[in-house]
Amino acid sequence: MRSTYILIIACAALLMGACNKKLEIAPPSKVTPENYLVEESQLAAYAIKLYENLPIFGYFDRDVHTDVAARRVYDGRYTPGQWRTGQSGGVWSFTTIFECNYFLETVLSRLEEKKIAGNEANIKHYIGEVYFFRAWAYFNKLDSLGDFPIIKTTLKDDKQLLTEASKRAPQTEVARFILSDLDSAILLMGANAPTGGTNRLSKKCAQLLKSRVALYEGTFLKYFKGTAYVPNGPDWPGKTKDYNASYAFQSGSIEGEISFFLDQAMQAAKAVADAVPLVTNSMTGRLQTANQAFAEASEANPYCRMFSATDLGTFSEVLLWRDYDLGLGVSNGIPNNVQAAHNWGFTRGYVDGFLMANGLPIYAPGSGYEGDDSIHLARVGRDGRLWLFLAQPGQINILKPSSLGTHATPVVGYPDILNLIGNHDQVTGYMSRKGNVYDGAQLGNGKGDVGSIVYRAIEAYFNYMEACFEKNGSLDGTATAYWEAIRLRAGVDPDFQKTIAATEMPKEALNNWAAYSAGTLIDKTLYNIRRERACELIGEGLRYMDLRRWRAMDQMINTPYHIEGFRLWGPMKDWYKAAALTYNIGDKSTVSDPALSPYLRIYQKTQSVLAYNGYRWAMAHYFSPIAMQHFLITSEGADVSTSPIYQNPGWPTEANRPPLGY
Repeated sequence: MRSTYILIIACAALLMGACNKKLEIAPPSKVTPENYLVEESQLAAYAIKLYENLPIFGYFDRDVHTDVAARRVYDGRYTPGQWRTGQSGGVWSFTTIFECNYFLETVLSRLEEKKIAGNEANIKHYIGEVYFFRAWAYFNKLDSLGDFPIIKTTLKDDKQLLTEASKRAPQTEVARFILSDLDSAILLMGANAPTGGTNRLSKKCAQLLKSRVALYEGTFLKYFKGTAYVPNGPDWPGKTKDYNASYAFQSGSIEGEISFFLDQAMQAAKAVADAVPLVTNSMTGRLQTANQAFAEASEANPYCRMFSATDLGTFSEVLLWRDYDLGLGVSNGIPNNVQAAHNWGFTRGYVDGFLMANGLPIYAPGSGYEGDDSIHLARVGRDGRLWLFLAQPGQINILKPSSLGTHATPVVGYPDILNLIGNHDQVTGYMSRKGNVYDGAQLGNGKGDVGSIVYRAIEAYFNYMEACFEKNGSLDGTATAYWEAIRLRAGVDPDFQKTIAATEMPKEALNNWAAYSAGTLIDKTLYNIRRERACELIGEGLRYMDLRRWRAMDQMINTPYHIEGFRLWGPMKDWYKAAALTYNIGDKSTVSDPALSPYLRIYQKTQSVLAYNGYRWAMAHYFSPIAMQHFLITSEGADVSTSPIYQNPGWPTEANRPPLGY
């Protein structure tokens, strides 16, 4: 029987009350009685409850609202003035941090006094899990807010003490603290979990997260140096509270910090990548069709099955995954969402960014690109990840129709770009089929039990490649080997130097935000590393973080960007004659005017849409604002200037107000 550790966390026997999100609330006196957290199984149960904090990307839609994937409704982050400082809520919270701190301060002392019964190695593993979750919680704060208070213990119910503890530590110190917690997790956790297999955390998961955190901080510092976003930078808001960043910043050597974090990223990533081989893709270079043979080969392909199997424990690349069990009444709607493409789709920019199988960009002489007058043509001869995961009309979705569920789409139809009812529309015309399940029984309402990946080892390959180039300006033998392995698995010519030589950055910049950092076109090799990352990791929730750490949206501060879908105004328009396409008729338009672009512009149908004139960016949006309640709680009276907390660059300390200048 498969383990269900990650999924059935609601059933974990935790004798623990809910924690208030406010820092000021002291731990209840009976959160854990004296006879709890004194033996191995109790530590395991406490830790499993923390798995609720991990993401689920089985739906493969977690990169929407970026340049690679879009929903029908625009995101206010890209219409400056719409995103505003909140009155309450937001990312500034301490619930998970509190839970981890209570566990660690309770269990570590008992472990030292030998007051915990059970296998010592298992006990240490579960302690390592909690270190991991504290690091995970702090990374979420670092990613969204930058500077953040470092709190390692539970605190007494004393306003002065709690207010003092609210001081934000510079983000470099936060990042180092996260790495320290992950080092503890790596030291304590075993290569495999005591129970649960890859449904529970392992040493490799901590190493992977360490590489992600270190790469994030190293690249963030590199691209934001000299701004208010970096400690001790010009107008850094921490200066107004007499805070001082430590480590290399004290001597003014930001380059030393960048090098440190990139080194850490490379070391941690290599530890994972060298230990974990990539899952085999058995469909490289053939069957680029939409027939029965393609469906059967896809279902048998280990690379495709890695995203749609019910048991992911057999895939080496999957380091951690969520399990579901219909027999226990624990199911998901992942198969339904994949086949219905629930209200999202790939963008034109994303599809155009894929290379040809020969390694050339689509615009390069001799590439063999056949154009995009149809979705079929857009797939022909391309990177295997595109023709595997871009749906084509007529494609077979179900191989077992005798057990057909009520929500199945047996054959892919034409892109339903006009369906405004519910979430069953294909928005951009480019529909994803990553994670498609060919078993019709999975397609009933809530009848799915496919697994959901949380951590995949290939990220470590990318983290090493990027950190290596960012640090050295070139790729070493290890990075070269990783890149070649990735391209071979994708069915692309492994000679990435050929790709780099044929890359024209002005053309790439037209549809890919990652062509920029700080408003300037980047090096061609670095761009192709970023391109490869996007082609492989689509839908897995890393794109928005990547774009922000790369500072890849400055160019939209002054120049709007239009999200586009497939080429509607060409041969494909004939599909829609019966659907009565309308355009340029005020608020009755159903599609965008062909005079604007031959490609479908999903936010440029009616002028009443705020994003009609394109996506824009505000510098303040690289970080989230801190809600007003947190300033008020830690201030004297209602004078927020007395709070030790400072607002993020460009955001006001007034509720319901946009970034300064909007």
